[in-house]
Amino acid sequence: MDLTPKQIVAELNKHIIGQDEAKKAVAIALRNRYRRAQLPKEVRDEITPKNIIMKGPTGVGKTEIARRLARLVKAPFIKVEATKYTEVGYVGKDVEGMVRDLVECAVRLVKDEKTAEVTARATATAQKKMVKILAEVKKADRGETAREVFEQNLLESLQKGVFDKLVIETEVKDEPKNMELVPGGAAINLGSIFGEMLPQRRKKRKLTVGEAMKLFIAEEADKLIDNDAVTEEALRRAENDGIIFIDEIDKIAAKGNTGGADVSREGVQRDILPIVEGSTVMTKYGAVKTDYILFIAAGAFHVARVEDLIPELQGRFPVSVELASLTKEDFINILTNTEHSITQQYAALLKVDNVDLKFTPDAISAIAEISEEINLTSEDIGARRLHTVMEFLLEDISFNAGGGNYPAVTVEIDGKYVEEHLAKITKDRDLKKYVL
Repeated sequence: MDLTPKQIVAELNKHIIGQDEAKKAVAIALRNRYRRAQLPKEVRDEITPKNIIMKGPTGVGKTEIARRLARLVKAPFIKVEATKYTEVGYVGKDVEGMVRDLVECAVRLVKDEKTAEVTARATATAQKKMVKILAEVKKADRGETAREVFEQNLLESLQKGVFDKLVIETEVKDEPKNMELVPGGAAINLGSIFGEMLPQRRKKRKLTVGEAMKLFIAEEADKLIDNDAVTEEALRRAENDGIIFIDEIDKIAAKGNTGGADVSREGVQRDILPIVEGSTVMTKYGAVKTDYILFIAAGAFHVARVEDLIPELQGRFPVSVELASLTKEDFINILTNTEHSITQQYAALLKVDNVDLKFTPDAISAIAEISEEINLTSEDIGARRLHTVMEFLLEDISFNAGGGNYPAVTVEIDGKYVEEHLAKITKDRDLKKYVL
């Protein structure tokens, strides 16, 4: 997708309020990828992504910007936390794991796309398979009707969903279960590792026709997909389009600390360095070069500074942007001008129980003002503060609403309602102004 930087920012604005500097930086980085792809190979190989480091408090949109960016262009994306990794020689995650996770993400992404391409053919084959099963189940009802007509009628009924709730017994593939090879480690699916080396076992299960059809379609689609082509495309995408978001990078910046819990922090930085610089990592799908993966690092940097990272790592993140704390105006925009805003989410939830929830402009303003002031007087948790405030505000309504048989009722939330129902947390907020 060859979006211009302005178009990329416009798309990000639908979901994230403010932070124009950060949006501009990631938009340029994304467009540069497209520009690089249009160049001759000898020039293209010389151009590497300009990695970005984001500074700002939690909840202001750092992760969301990176995630939405990847979703925009269907790029493989993973978020990792720098604190989960340890220096080689210590118990903990190996930094090369982030590249392996990215490749797994790329494989899933490509496989989903290939599956979508063959779904129509897989569905037709699965329906024929199901019709034969249903013909056996319904054979007593066939009478003198010709088999072809009978099966055509079954197919039409199947397509209309007539049999979706009918329980049948059928054979399905027995998927290997996830196993923990190391106590406390991640669960691993042996089937995904050894593939065709394991015998293909099947077992009988009682399922509804609707559930069985999903399994049949997945099985048939898997037969139509060229797994070698999937792997090849996934590796290419991971190498050229992959985005790795390294969160909490400020927590491994421990300049001058050489003992205790901080002993491996600088070591983690040195282990991350070759990955960001460009190296080759072996995965179960093949070797992956990290030279052209875009790395976006982020941290609050309340205690540590970017300058506390080792110089070599700083040099690999040439673009540095600072994200501002959210203001009252930002909160108002988040509540009203984003797609699927939090107010729309609560309205949709309560609509299930026949409650038509409406917010007046003065209510939105009061919620935004209270959220901003609580962030100023206690921990600044950014837009996540809205979830705390909204849950507290709508607690009574959410608790008392219930039952689809109740008559529809409209509840209007105005400024007065907000002040009355948030009196407790606003009182606590006023007290905190005097607590040193």
